[in-house]
Amino acid sequence: MRTFRDSWHYLTTGSNWGGSEGMWHLLVQQLLLSVTALVVAMLVGLTLALWLGHLGRAGFLAVNVTNVGRAVPTFALLAILVTLDHPGTGIFGPYGRAGLATLIALALFALPPIFTNAYVAVREVPAPVKESATGMGMTGSQRFWRVELPLALPLVVSGVRLALVQVWATATIAALVAGPGLGTLITQGFYRTDYPKGIAAAFLVAVVAFVLEVGGALVERAVDPNRKGTATRARPSGGRTADLVGT
Repeated sequence: MRTFRDSWHYLTTGSNWGGSEGMWHLLVQQLLLSVTALVVAMLVGLTLALWLGHLGRAGFLAVNVTNVGRAVPTFALLAILVTLDHPGTGIFGPYGRAGLATLIALALFALPPIFTNAYVAVREVPAPVKESATGMGMTGSQRFWRVELPLALPLVVSGVRLALVQVWATATIAALVAGPGLGTLITQGFYRTDYPKGIAAAFLVAVVAFVLEVGGALVERAVDPNRKGTATRARPSGGRTADLVGT
């Protein structure tokens, strides 16, 4: 009980939050690291997954190749990257020591849920809906943007939410290669037997993960056309509007 009481005291002491080694600064560092890795994974994963899902091709191979990343421990990948001449352990802008290696490892870690969810979401839009859109004169791109993407969006956002929470929690491994983030306090606390410090930082990581999870769930609900009770509509070349999906 004393350890938890001391951890709470560490969290509620203002001096532990300020300065370059304070929790606020380290929290912002980890958020920057996590969001950047997520954006990189989204740019690669969503672009490829949505395109392949729309075409309905090479999906099985692409999903399985992407999911190989689930079997590779992120720390093992990071350890390999920092031993190379490039990216190595050099300073990478605001991401600190081994910043580029950490970003690559985290982006690859975020890729499987983003890619898989996005591909499946577009691929499994009901065939009658796609056929109706095509029959109403829509081009392939119009069908994608007006029909397939709106229906797929909740599952796409679900994949991004899952990846964000996972990347945020995993970003603490940056400290193992002297990188930035709250992992620094965790490793220092347990290495120096200052357990309240390590537990306090771990608790903060868990709280932020919970906030990100709740925020992502709210966004997922907000983009769900079924929840909003709206209809996905399309306008054919003749100007007449028709319902494609009653939701």
